[in-house]
Amino acid sequence: MSSEWFSARVARKHQEATGIFSYELVDPDGKELPPFEAGAHLEVRIGDKIRHFSLCNAPTERNRYLLGVQRELNGRGGSAKFCDTVQEGDTVLLRGPHNLFRLAPDAAQSLLLAGGIGVTPLLAMAENLHAAGAPFEFHYCTRSRERTAFYDRVAAAPYAAAVSFHFDDGPEEQRPNLAAILGAPAPARHLYLCGPAVMMDAAVAIAKKQGWTDDRIHIERFVGVTPKPGDATEFYVEIKKTGQLVLIPKDKTVVEALRAVGIEIPVSCEQGVCATCLTTVVEGVPDHRDLILTKQEHESGKMFTPCVSRALSDILVIDP
Repeated sequence: MSSEWFSARVARKHQEATGIFSYELVDPDGKELPPFEAGAHLEVRIGDKIRHFSLCNAPTERNRYLLGVQRELNGRGGSAKFCDTVQEGDTVLLRGPHNLFRLAPDAAQSLLLAGGIGVTPLLAMAENLHAAGAPFEFHYCTRSRERTAFYDRVAAAPYAAAVSFHFDDGPEEQRPNLAAILGAPAPARHLYLCGPAVMMDAAVAIAKKQGWTDDRIHIERFVGVTPKPGDATEFYVEIKKTGQLVLIPKDKTVVEALRAVGIEIPVSCEQGVCATCLTTVVEGVPDHRDLILTKQEHESGKMFTPCVSRALSDILVIDP
């Protein structure tokens, strides 16, 4: 994993479906790119913004990165600008790859469930699982055939027999029945979810009702939470190395309040989904509001995301 920004050239741009484009990125000098694992994503600098896009090619391919980007009409502007302005031959700045969505090494069987553009990290997983000879099912849900990115690639893949397509505008019998797809949990069976929040929340609720445990459910979210600093009381953050005490008011996030006094914490998504700002907690009780740390990590209280999370104690001692 690279912690520094590096350049890549757009070797190919292709419209994969309505509003969705793929970008093949290569090293400008033809060198191998940093390795990645299935489920990984890249940070991409888009003007003054940073966005995360999942890698959707086989991890064995060291000569290229393949991204699938949906032009979000109601997003924060990053993906739309990327789709509208980045063309073949252009150079883009990248950082990573990073991975918060890994395949479980002990999985005896994997269930991949994708919704829309959420298919991107699952494509890399399918490639990885097939190459390893590991059994899996792959369910791909979209609004219509025209909105199904990478359809031809998946339909012609050597693992195509493991794939089921589900179109909202298709016949009733092929529409997704989440309860039936998920079924009852089996020993060492793992679920991987990526797609719209509504779909994932529904799938997780059904999975838990049917007996799936948290350690068998893996989620990748593209959209995080909107910081709501005003719904908590003010508190103090103490910087362990210096002893500096900083008041975090109701209307500021921890990142914003620290930045105002000259203390910078690296951020990217500022929605609690990317882990860029993940910070060590030395003392105090965090009020976790992120979507990336596990239940066990929340309970341990050893790390928190200052872009959205706050404190339940009067003082939170951190080591940024």
